[in-house]
Amino acid sequence: MRINKKILLVTILCGIAVLAQSFTQKDDDKPQNLKILPKNISEKELHDIMRGYCMSLGVRCNFCHVSEQVEGQAKPKFDFASDDKPEKNIARNMMKMTQAINENYIGKMIGGDHALEQIACVTCHMGRKTPIVSLDSLKKP
Repeated sequence: MRINKKILLVTILCGIAVLAQSFTQKDDDKPQNLKILPKNISEKELHDIMRGYCMSLGVRCNFCHVSEQVEGQAKPKFDFASDDKPEKNIARNMMKMTQAINENYIGKMIGGDHALEQIACVTCHMGRKTPIVSLDSLKKP
């Protein structure tokens, strides 16, 4: 009976240690190389923003981020900090552009209360990789 209590105690302590480790975020896990988004952004906020970009452009993460298929794994390994793909810097410039339009133009047109109407990636991209800038953009190649 006494051995069973020791086994139970060790099992509980191991479980607590595993849970504590899973909730502790290592510095390596924090987003790196953020140039537009806030450095203290939460993981949930970052994922929500990135999911919005994917949906707005009809793409997946590897459109802007370097990825490599690893043998034996279903999902690719990503190097999110890398700037090797030009699409990532294009996205950063587009983020600056939409911020500027929302703050400097739309915000002034509506008398400073531009929370109701703002542009976003989907405004021009509408689920496409390239923005729709004219009716000709809607024609399929």
